[in-house]
Amino acid sequence: MTDTTDRNAQPEGLTEAVIRALEDIKAQDIQVIDVHDKTALMDTLVVASGTSKRHVSAVVSSVAEDLKKQGFVVRAQEGSSDSDWVLIDLTDLVLHVMIPETRAYYDIERLWSGAGPMGAESETKPD
Repeated sequence: MTDTTDRNAQPEGLTEAVIRALEDIKAQDIQVIDVHDKTALMDTLVVASGTSKRHVSAVVSSVAEDLKKQGFVVRAQEGSSDSDWVLIDLTDLVLHVMIPETRAYYDIERLWSGAGPMGAESETKPD
């Protein structure tokens, strides 16, 4: 039996494999965010959209299957087959796949980019 415990902890090729798998299943608006300096939980955050809940489910299933075939370990998955947001934990990379409305509402790209809450840049600081 091959030990894959550290496979995702050294993510060489992992991000590229995720992007290829997402492109193969026609995920939309794929964004890669380097978060290694913001959290110890992961190094990379990938966000993609599916056109519907059914497409989100298909994207997640296809990506997980492709990555497992390549020897990567899917640590956990949050969200069900009828969800509008599903997360896959790949240790040093976390993938979020959402329908566009959910993605726009939660705006996790803005959150993880460090831009702060909407309108925060226009607030004045107290003396």
